[in-house]
Amino acid sequence: MFEIFKNRLKITGTLTTITALRISAGRSTEPIGSDLPVIKDALGRPLIPGSSFKGAMRSRLESFLRGINPNFAANPAIEAEWSITNERLNGKNGIKEEVEEELKQYPEKERNAKRDELLTKKIIDETDLASHLFGSPWLASKFQVRDLTIVPDTWFGQYQERDGVAIDRDTETAAEGKLYDFQVVPAGTQFEFQAVVENAEEWELGLLMIGLHQFQTEQIPLGGGRSRGLGVVKLDINEMLWFDYPEDQPQLLLDYLKKLVMGDKKAYEDARDFKDHWVQKLIEHLESKASHKNNTEAKR
Repeated sequence: MFEIFKNRLKITGTLTTITALRISAGRSTEPIGSDLPVIKDALGRPLIPGSSFKGAMRSRLESFLRGINPNFAANPAIEAEWSITNERLNGKNGIKEEVEEELKQYPEKERNAKRDELLTKKIIDETDLASHLFGSPWLASKFQVRDLTIVPDTWFGQYQERDGVAIDRDTETAAEGKLYDFQVVPAGTQFEFQAVVENAEEWELGLLMIGLHQFQTEQIPLGGGRSRGLGVVKLDINEMLWFDYPEDQPQLLLDYLKKLVMGDKKAYEDARDFKDHWVQKLIEHLESKASHKNNTEAKR
């Protein structure tokens, strides 16, 4: 269905490495240098892909959701465990066939316009909660994270080199010929954080607030070597700017667009005033979903 702009949350801040960070670019083919270099931008400076940040947050939130109910977060790595498989979407008696059956109750001239609406509703109804915010093969993500670039004054052009070695599990000693080295970004390095969420429901924003809080309290590590203590990071949020558009007041949207072009931050409200409200809406939504599931199972 064609997207209609409803709301926008813009988040900016700073991500600081509390311990050294290693987000590997893969094994190097260079004759001289580290065996396992970190990801860098075109100027050779360290970079944290937005996908790494987003993936780490999603994984943590999915573990919370599965703790409440396994159906609240599907396994994105295994198609058979998706909340909507290709078979369920396109197969015999699948969602698309169900929609075509429902369309028969509408006049033929209305069916093309109604098809997308019915299909979208069915897909959203069956999609696991985590995928509502983070996306899936059949649903676009509402949460966009830019690649995190270096804050120049916090990095002095140097990487740390560390040694690693594979351990022989039988002898519990270093395996012969398995010595390697790897790069890390030093502790105390800062990266600029920017993210945007558009057209999110209140409960989805509550889920995001919990994920951000996990980074603010150093609960989600990034990159490799986490069992060695690497990858501990802390997020400090500078601004959370919020715009919510009532559909029956188009003048508000016009005013917002005008202020946006002029660089007027009065176009937004401070979203920190809404955090508690959004988290409460998440709790209510989860309780409602859990109650609905229990009632459905009791009727079987």
